[in-house]
Amino acid sequence: VQLVESGGGVVQEGGSLRLSCAASGFTFEDYTIGWFRQAPGKEREGVSCISNSDGSTYYTESVKGRFTITSDNAKNTVYLQMDSLKPEDTAVYYCAASLGFTSTWYQIPGGYWAQGTQVTVSS
Repeated sequence: VQLVESGGGVVQEGGSLRLSCAASGFTFEDYTIGWFRQAPGKEREGVSCISNSDGSTYYTESVKGRFTITSDNAKNTVYLQMDSLKPEDTAVYYCAASLGFTSTWYQIPGGYWAQGTQVTVSS
């Protein structure tokens, strides 16, 4: 099982980044996949996820209207388009997959996490 994420980096406030998460080793269509983030001194926060079985999506309130999550089942890859980025979006972003669709899908036992990618938004 592998989740390989890419696309982090440094961007100015108001800019955009796209994160990608390529999955292998499990049945992609059965899983909810998305990103949670953790900033220094703060708790983990579920940012967004998508159910690959029915396409349902979740966004935390602070990113609604700015972030868009999509899934390409043919490529076993999920994308998070992040627009209008703010300094408070700065964190390490982790791709996570699990069999449950909830706002805390990343905490469901038996799931998988990627290695994390740094997103830094400068003001």
